[in-house]
Amino acid sequence: MKRQSKILLVESSPIIAAGFTYLLSDSIYFEVVRVLDALDKLHEKIHAIKPDILVVNPSLMDYSKRYMVKSMFREYKDTAVVAFVTTYVEQAVLKQYHAVIEIDDTKQKIESKLHDALLDKNNNEPKENYELSDREKDVLIAVAKGKTNKEIADELCLSIHTVITHRKNINRKTGIKTISGLTVYALLNNLIDESSVK
Repeated sequence: MKRQSKILLVESSPIIAAGFTYLLSDSIYFEVVRVLDALDKLHEKIHAIKPDILVVNPSLMDYSKRYMVKSMFREYKDTAVVAFVTTYVEQAVLKQYHAVIEIDDTKQKIESKLHDALLDKNNNEPKENYELSDREKDVLIAVAKGKTNKEIADELCLSIHTVITHRKNINRKTGIKTISGLTVYALLNNLIDESSVK
């Protein structure tokens, strides 16, 4: 019989953590082996426990680090990283996880998403690149500074059509559709500083 996949859960609410653990207590596929209520010492615990799946509440992360989940856990290639969402989290943040479990998911749905996360982690096919190109970053910076498509085109020596294409790619890659959201993204990723925002 195949061993149960080990889960390390990071959730600050004792009630939610207990409920999640209880739901999977009789699972033949998954076992919650440890619950942490904060992210401090997380990397140390991952090295010690070697979980198959890390289930983490994204709201526990520093706001500036929410967009860097893939790079934060890149070294743990054998661990699927799953978001456990209890409040609203931006789509751009959730795209970085192998799966997303929501607070009202049933046991069957949770197990299904955990299985999918393990498959996604083991899938060696190249994934779509969500990193912005240098030119897309240039366009994003100009957008965050409040420039129009024409102003951006003139400044970067591009056609308006090319600027629009870059903006569509930026929206798709970040999952952010609003100018204010893109401005926050640019600030959090140190592409601009507050003094350059109109």
